[in-house]
Amino acid sequence: MIIPFRRNQGPRGGIMNRSDAPRVLVTHQVGPPRRAQLTSLFTGRARLCFLADMPAEERERELTDADVLMTWNLARELKPPEFGMLGKLRMIQLLSAGADHLPFRELPAGAVIASNVGAYAEPMAEHVLAMTLALAKNLFPEHLKLARGEFDQARLNSLLQGSTCGILGFGGIGMASARLMRCLGVRIYAVNTSGRTGEPVSFIGTLRDLRQVLAVSDILVVSLPLTKATRGLIGKRELEVMKPGAILINVARGDIVDEKALYEHCLAHPEFRAGIDAWWNEPLGRHGLFRARFPFFTLPNVIGSPHNSAMVPGINEKGTKLAAENAKRFLAGQPVTGLVRREDYI
Repeated sequence: MIIPFRRNQGPRGGIMNRSDAPRVLVTHQVGPPRRAQLTSLFTGRARLCFLADMPAEERERELTDADVLMTWNLARELKPPEFGMLGKLRMIQLLSAGADHLPFRELPAGAVIASNVGAYAEPMAEHVLAMTLALAKNLFPEHLKLARGEFDQARLNSLLQGSTCGILGFGGIGMASARLMRCLGVRIYAVNTSGRTGEPVSFIGTLRDLRQVLAVSDILVVSLPLTKATRGLIGKRELEVMKPGAILINVARGDIVDEKALYEHCLAHPEFRAGIDAWWNEPLGRHGLFRARFPFFTLPNVIGSPHNSAMVPGINEKGTKLAAENAKRFLAGQPVTGLVRREDYI
């Protein structure tokens, strides 16, 4: 249940003055275009502040008075003593779709936490489809053969039409992926927390149905949040349940899949294929040095991308807008989307 936000308001619900306005504090570094966008989105609704360039005294005052935090990665953006200053905090609105990076034990117990659900679904679904097609059609191995002078016209590719796609995590990304897959005549076996959906699927279940979904899937899309229940969800035993020629695509978090088990399975089963966008040891920042702990890139049945499945032009504007609209709904006492359950993480 959402506890309605309340502050002193005018006779028609309008904000009386600047001092009475709810405080929205942006904790991550924001460039001029996003500042202008956020300012326009909250004009007349809240007093907006940007934490990154504030001196220490001003930081303390704004953190103490904050009603809503908008953040990418709070553990990196606040200093440890500053978490104790969030006495009035009512909501944490993430810009990211995942919440596994949050320092839950440091956060005020009464604060609502919301992820930016669905903000990046469409480009990530296209990435899922691109990886699936590249692996199903053996595009990279055949390209390398041609470069070596081999013209192997006899090798068979996989046909997606009539196949089954298991989607673990049927939220925004999972449903967007299903819509694209259905265009190719692919059946959808989906898993979510409720075991219910309004989307057209051949099967909907929960994690209790995991082995059944693994066994029938020609394509397996991992789009789950990383929680206590999903960490290490796909290991050696689960991979062995899957079809020998299945395709696994992970656009969620690396730690949902056992890294060593996946490498060894791909090595021992060259007909099995994997597309990895989410890695286990990702560097901080966008341009850090990356070294895989297992030699995935020596395997012809694996392709990778640098966790950039969401990165398309305009995506930051869209993500910012959706997060801000969710925070505005909270301030208006309306239901919000993407609610995060602390007990799933702690």
